[in-house]
Amino acid sequence: MRLPRSTHTDLPWRIHEIAGDFKVEDVWELPTPGGPDDLARLVDQFANGAGDPVDSRVGRALFALRWKLGALFGWDGPADGLGGRVPTLRDRLPADLREGPRGPDLGAVPFTSVYQTHDEWAAETANRTVHGVMRIGWVPDGAGGYHGRMAVLVKPNGLFGALYMAGIKPFRYLGVYPALLRGIGREWRARTGPGAG
Repeated sequence: MRLPRSTHTDLPWRIHEIAGDFKVEDVWELPTPGGPDDLARLVDQFANGAGDPVDSRVGRALFALRWKLGALFGWDGPADGLGGRVPTLRDRLPADLREGPRGPDLGAVPFTSVYQTHDEWAAETANRTVHGVMRIGWVPDGAGGYHGRMAVLVKPNGLFGALYMAGIKPFRYLGVYPALLRGIGREWRARTGPGAG
């Protein structure tokens, strides 16, 4: 379920110290019911999940089209990524986060982990269009349990990046996020087993 931006901005997440110049693009509640210490399980699922994270033909087609356009127009070259066009957010980390667990990188999609705490994990990506952050928080559900909450933060690369983000918005909402959330929930249930969480 999509949530108001304030469900991210009003909480004291560490990402606010690091990516204050990024725009909160989206906030989503993840279908991942669990206990207070389960963020590490969710992060492991993101990094080592068995299934396709976007389990629809439409979603897969949109990603395939994006990668083809990126190759055609040169959006995803090494010079346009982290350490090229933009420095990594790890350069901004305070000492306690820099010295703490970093978390895993994601192989299926180009996200590099920035930091991981007991209740928060952030990973970043960059190309010629945007510098983006996927931030997963582990939050109480109000009924004694917990679940994941994903915030997507972006810093578009100039006018081109802003137009790109506006252009892909309907595709994200109609083809990508619904399938992504279904896939996350299905794998969480499969990994958790009946009656757990």
